[in-house]
Formats: sequence, structure tokens, C-alpha cells
Amino acid sequence: QVQLAESGGGLVQAGESLRLSCAASRSIFSIRLMGWYRQGPGKQRELVASFGSGDTTNYRDSVKGRFTISGDNAKNTVYLEMNSLKPDDTAVYYCYLRRPDGYVYWGQGTQVTVSS
Repeated sequence: QVQLAESGGGLVQAGESLRLSCAASRSIFSIRLMGWYRQGPGKQRELVASFGSGDTTNYRDSVKGRFTISGDNAKNTVYLEMNSLKPDDTAVYYCYLRRPDGYVYWGQGTQVTVSS
């Protein structure tokens, strides 16, 4: 069993930045199995950022150029750097870990609120 703990959320003004962290409770195969979803008020959960094949990363269109996913295998931690935040980015952000067999672990979520 793996627990995921997110941190770094908060209340910011539009245009400001936040850095989210998600630490796994134990060593995992690769931080490239981790990523970030978010769920805004009244909205469905949506994929924000993930790692692709090789050294690639994937982002939803609305955050491209503003968000960056990265990770540290030694710390079993994945990060989400969020710049130029907009009110539409307001959501609970969840990190996930997808095992090779397809099972997904979820963190408890961290609230990001962007005021205009």
C-alpha cells in the first residue's frame, strides 16, 4: 500500500504562482507513474499533467506553457509548478500513482484558490 501526501496549495491572486508537491510513502518504481488531476467546483475531475514516454510530459491545453510537472525519484516526490495562475485554475488538485497493473492510488487533495 502506498499513501500519497500533497502539499503546497493555498489562496493566491491571479498571476501569482504556486508549487504543489506529492510525496509517496515508500519507494515506488518510477515517479513517471505519477501525475496530477484537478476538480473545480461543479466540474468533473480532469487530468492536468502527466509524464509520457521517454522524457516527454503531457498537459491539458488550458495549462500548457504555465504549468510544469517534474519529479525526484530519490524523494519519491512529484511536483507541479503553476505559474500565471487564473481564477479558472481554482480546484482541488489530486496527485495519483498508477501501478503497472493499472491500479491507481490517490492523494487526499490540496485546495488551490485563485482570486481575480
